[in-house]
Formats: sequence, structure tokens, C-alpha cells
Amino acid sequence: MSLVNTSNRARVLLAALVLILGAFWAGARFGPRQPTSVEAVPRGGAIFNASERDAGLTEDEVINVRIYRQASPAVANILTKATEYDFFMDPVPVEGAGSGFIIDPRGYILTNYHVVEGAQSIEVVLGDQSRYPAKYIGADQRNDVALVKIEPKGKQLTVLKLGDSRAIQVGQKVLAIGNPFGFQSTLTTGVVSALGRTVQTSQTTAIEEAIQTDAAINRGNSGGPLIDTRGEVIGINTAIYTPTGTTAGIGFAIPINTAKNIANDLITSGRVHRAFLGVQTYALEAGLAEALDLPVQEGLLVEIVTKDGPAAAAGIRGGDRTVLAGMRRLYIGGDVIVALDGQKVANQFDINSILNHHRPGDTVNVTLYRGGKKMDIPVKLGERDGN
Repeated sequence: MSLVNTSNRARVLLAALVLILGAFWAGARFGPRQPTSVEAVPRGGAIFNASERDAGLTEDEVINVRIYRQASPAVANILTKATEYDFFMDPVPVEGAGSGFIIDPRGYILTNYHVVEGAQSIEVVLGDQSRYPAKYIGADQRNDVALVKIEPKGKQLTVLKLGDSRAIQVGQKVLAIGNPFGFQSTLTTGVVSALGRTVQTSQTTAIEEAIQTDAAINRGNSGGPLIDTRGEVIGINTAIYTPTGTTAGIGFAIPINTAKNIANDLITSGRVHRAFLGVQTYALEAGLAEALDLPVQEGLLVEIVTKDGPAAAAGIRGGDRTVLAGMRRLYIGGDVIVALDGQKVANQFDINSILNHHRPGDTVNVTLYRGGKKMDIPVKLGERDGN
């Protein structure tokens, strides 16, 4: 869920930098609640109507005001409650906060998975301060996208239109609306700074084809919309690169095209349809490849092939004997996968990244070595259970 394809080296370097220097969620899972110590300062003079105020605006300001008026009623402040346990296993209540936005008049709201992860209760506060209990519908954890639902009970909800993230360009203006540090319905602006980034946020999760922006994004913005000047959502604000924990002008958003497929799956069937290859692998290292007398130094050694899975049906082979490599027991003697659909793979993250662009039933070409022989094997992908 490509506009710009980065090399494996560039992708690994970017992932390492983000992990080392800090890829903070753009709104930590257990962030602050609505501030209570900030006083509003009333405007002096008479009350102005909208047309009088707008008359003195620049063209750029008109765009900002228009988008904010249209979109802010649909942007949600998502408040969560959960229970954690301290060192003595005593229960400790924990509150969290993040953002989301309405995508359907029936009350469906897109957000990040890490905003609602582990929540025992979810409450949504809309731009007009109306409050609703929300139901967790489901999520794609690997892509950090979740869907929750409120019951509007006859109220006409403002819905944001979803755009096409493939059509955006570096340099175009974008706007972010969310709840940074609990300040509800906050607008920030910027540009698309780069496209096609792969930002690894954990050992198993990443933002694929991430949209990089310099629009200010902070804790509490997670799950909020990144909007273009047509008022269409092009991404979900998710993470920031920062050495300090606050915005440094480098934020990342999940492309909305990725989220569209996930939301559609969750609304129509209650689960995400994820492609499944059916292999357990071990990433090769130079020393191991030499010790096993393998024909390649980089790739994935197939240890186990899932019984009756797609790879097994295609004839891919797992290990047939074990050896002790350091503190780990390896299954050796199986195939060594070096590419999927012509794209090199060096670790499980690479496989997940490629499968992320496929659906169950698609066929992928698996390039592998069996002994010293190079082979291409087509595999019809299955569907993974769970997220």
C-alpha cells in the first residue's frame, strides 16, 4: 500500500536512522488528555461574520480556512482507557489519546492501530464536542491501520472524501488536522517533502511508500488526516522522525490507498484479507552461507514450509536436518529464496513488504536456489489467518 522505489540500501539506512534516532508515533499510544490549564483569550471588538473576515485573506489563507471549515467537523479526538500492571502485578488504569477521521456516514472512523491497541474502552469526541462510545471493528497491525465505529443515532455526520495517494507530487501543499498534545482540532500546514519512503517502525511493521511532510505533527496527531487542497485525504499521519520527541519537520503518513483497501475489507467482511506465502525463513549471513556451502551470500533459507500452504503446494522445500548455529537450532537443506517477482529479498521484512502489495489469489514468482540450481517457481498466494 509505487510512486518512488528506493534501493534496498537506502531503505535499510532510512529504517536504521529512524529506529536509532527515534521514530516516534505521531501521538503516542498513551498520550495526554485534553489540556485543562490553557485559558482562551476573547477577541476584542464586534463579532465579525465569515464573509467580512474572509475578505482580507490571502489566496493561501483562503485555502487553509476553507479546508479547515470543511474537514475539522469530521476529525475525531479518540480517547482510550486500558489497564496495565505494575511490578507487583497491581492493576494500573492508563488513558490514551490520538486522532481519527470519519470516512462513512454510518460512523466508520479510520485511525492508527497503535492509537487503539489494547484499549478496553474507546470514546470519540468530534469537532462540535459531541461525544460517542466507539466500537473497535478491526485492524491491520502490519500497516498500523485500524477502524472504529460510532452510532450517529440520526445525526448527519461530516465525512471526509478519500483521495488518490498515487497522484500526489513532491512540493504540493498539504494540511494536517488532529489533536496534538490533546489540543483538539489543530491545523498545521506544509508540503509533501518526499514520496516512496519505507519507514520501519518495528521489527515487523513499517509504513510502505510513506508520504513525508514538513507539516508539524506531534504526539496526538496519530491517526489524523493529511489533506490536499481539494479537501481530500491523501494519508494518515502516523510517525515523526525526531531526536527530541517533538516535531523536527519530518513526519510520515500512511498513503490513503493502503488504508482504503483495509477499511473496505473490515467494513465488508470484518477482517483484512492478507496474502500468505507459507514459509518460515532465516536470513543468511556471509559466514553461515559459506559454512553451508550455499551458492549465494544473501537470501532467505527456507526452514519450514507450512503444511498444505501455498509454498508447499508449489513444491518449495524446507529443511530436512538440523544444525546448531550459535544458540539457535536451524533447519538446513531447504531452498534459498533470493527474490519475489524479481525483487531481491534479504530478510522477512522484505517478504512482508512485497506481500503487502498482493492479495490472496495473486500469483508471485519465487526465485530460489535448490542446491546449486537456480529456479523460478510460481506460487498462488493464500490468505493469512488473523492480522
